[in-house]
Amino acid sequence: MNMYLLINIIGLFVFLAIGVLFSKKRKEIQWKSIIIMVALNLLMAWFLTSFDVGRAIVSGAAEGFNWLVQVAYVGIEFALPSWVHVKSMDFVTSALLPILLIVPLFDILTYIGVLPFIIKWIGKGLSFITGQPKFESFFAVEMMFLGNTEALAVSSLQLKKMKPERDVTLAMMSMSCVTASIIGAYIQMMPGRFILTAIPINIINAIIVTSLLNPVKVDAVEDTVATISNDDEGKKEPFFSFLGDSILGAGKLILIITANVIAFVALAALIDKVLQLVNPWLTLEHILGIIMYPFAWLLGLNSHDSFQMAQYMGTKLVTNEFVVMGKVTDIINKFDPHFKAVLTVFITSFANFSTLGMIIGCFKGLVDKGKNDIISKNVGYMLLSGILVSLLSAAFVGLFVW
Repeated sequence: MNMYLLINIIGLFVFLAIGVLFSKKRKEIQWKSIIIMVALNLLMAWFLTSFDVGRAIVSGAAEGFNWLVQVAYVGIEFALPSWVHVKSMDFVTSALLPILLIVPLFDILTYIGVLPFIIKWIGKGLSFITGQPKFESFFAVEMMFLGNTEALAVSSLQLKKMKPERDVTLAMMSMSCVTASIIGAYIQMMPGRFILTAIPINIINAIIVTSLLNPVKVDAVEDTVATISNDDEGKKEPFFSFLGDSILGAGKLILIITANVIAFVALAALIDKVLQLVNPWLTLEHILGIIMYPFAWLLGLNSHDSFQMAQYMGTKLVTNEFVVMGKVTDIINKFDPHFKAVLTVFITSFANFSTLGMIIGCFKGLVDKGKNDIISKNVGYMLLSGILVSLLSAAFVGLFVW
């Protein structure tokens, strides 16, 4: 284990070094801030994985989401009794249909002001601790609750006012998000305590990586958080109208995820069939496994687990996290604890090729053509940012789970 721990530590430094290597302005990297954030993530990973109190916090949160899912099953059972509590519930029923409760719940918390209050003050605290600009810190927290496109949409005024370099930072950060309303689905398929450990660590890593790849100086005049009223008259939409839109949005989200999973799994199978015409060994997973192998090995895994991890990493980037979760959900508890931890943490994000299209499409509707062109030119940096955040988060947590 000592050798693999050493490799994990080396991997952590390598992943940070890649951020420095590809930095747009190496001389402007704020090293004091980076060191503070790395130390913060080390402490957080250590606390949440190695202390009884820390483990109790994430286990309690996981149980809370599981409780919500069980409550959601009451509604599902009423409408579709033959789909619930059967010997083997399918992916849509067990993981996705509970979203119909969880999304409106988080939207209600937003409507009554609870969630914006939490996001605002956590963001302010994060900015104070890390020395990073207020809005970037605010956005890092916001996107982990609301999702990437939703966080961008509610930040439209800020995006229009900020300089293009800061918009690029937000686009890069958006690759590393998850959505609080979808955590219940994740926890039904993967170890909940590692899912919930990954989320706060991803927040800090999103700031670390963007601070390395795209350092931007923000003066005191620019370091503000723009606000906008709910509509031109500052009035809220009627509650039940709002709730109806939220439920409809949750239904659309389920259809989008289901369609993506079906399409990506089928396309991957099609590619495999074509590749196997050349050589029976050739598959998309094998090719991706070879490409991603060095990075998986740097997470402190043995050779066999490294190749398996690399295939899952590649599959996740080309398709999405649900495809990988579907592959491993029945076998992950048989994995070595370290392998289980780093795999779960790595796939706990939206970092994949399809997310690129979502973010670029979102910016097209929010900013002018000049800013959108700059975002589009940084697609490579956006993907690199998402990959590095996932690798760093896996490396941080992996240090303390063996």
